[in-house]
Amino acid sequence: MFVVTLLSNPDTSRLEPSLVDSLRNAWGGGDAIWLCPDVAAEFAVATQPDNQWQVWDELQKMQIDLVVQPADGRRKKMLLADMDSTMIQQECIDELADEAGVGDRVKDITARAMNGELDFEGALTERVGLLAGLDEAVIAKVLETRITLMPGGPVLLATMRAKAAYAALVSGGFTAFTGAVAAQLGFDENRANTLLTADGKLTGEVQHPILGRAAKIEALEQITARLGIAEADVIAVGDGANDLGMLGRAGTGVALHAKPSVAAECDVRINFGDLTALLYLQGYAQDEFAAV
Repeated sequence: MFVVTLLSNPDTSRLEPSLVDSLRNAWGGGDAIWLCPDVAAEFAVATQPDNQWQVWDELQKMQIDLVVQPADGRRKKMLLADMDSTMIQQECIDELADEAGVGDRVKDITARAMNGELDFEGALTERVGLLAGLDEAVIAKVLETRITLMPGGPVLLATMRAKAAYAALVSGGFTAFTGAVAAQLGFDENRANTLLTADGKLTGEVQHPILGRAAKIEALEQITARLGIAEADVIAVGDGANDLGMLGRAGTGVALHAKPSVAAECDVRINFGDLTALLYLQGYAQDEFAAV
């Protein structure tokens, strides 16, 4: 059995019952279950539809996300999440670069790296080098004035933690940011790169080894082994090329508002919903969400 989930953005669009019923009838699905009125609904089908991606393409024009996944094992025991442009709405290195006066140059490199056009480690080294001499205190300023959480993140963490799931934040960004974001959202642990400083200023170097795509896979392997759970028990979420390894290995890998080349390699794509989409994908109804 498979479950078909339809999702809209909770703030800007509406999922019409007539649309859900039309697709359910076309695919011979079971009764529609509304996880949240106007936002999320699901129904079961016996087999994976042959025209899934043609329908997906049409629904994207209506700002509706469509996911088809196996019914068994949807509820996960662990959340593995990227940070930049996933749990927060910004890329931290781009915000630091703005403060350093090299924003445009760094943002271009970031975009190309996240789209898989550049080697991640080389791109990170180049970008950090452009921050040399920036006052270390700017990090706290950026955290306070420039960093905002991705909508739905607090509810996602609170609900999964309430259901006894483990939560790990694994970023190609920096510990100075992941530590603060992890603490704010309630992650159990966080891993990221460390910016090196001297005399209160950034040196323009990052501590090695650099945490990139391979390190995110290692985190998946190490944490699941430590917890005694299977990789199939993990729901992972990210948006960049360096996330593809962990997204492919996790039981459910979610490309969230991802770069086109990244989304093209993932079966679970959320382009319009917020982070609560990860709860709906697991079959949680809104009235099961934890309070925040």
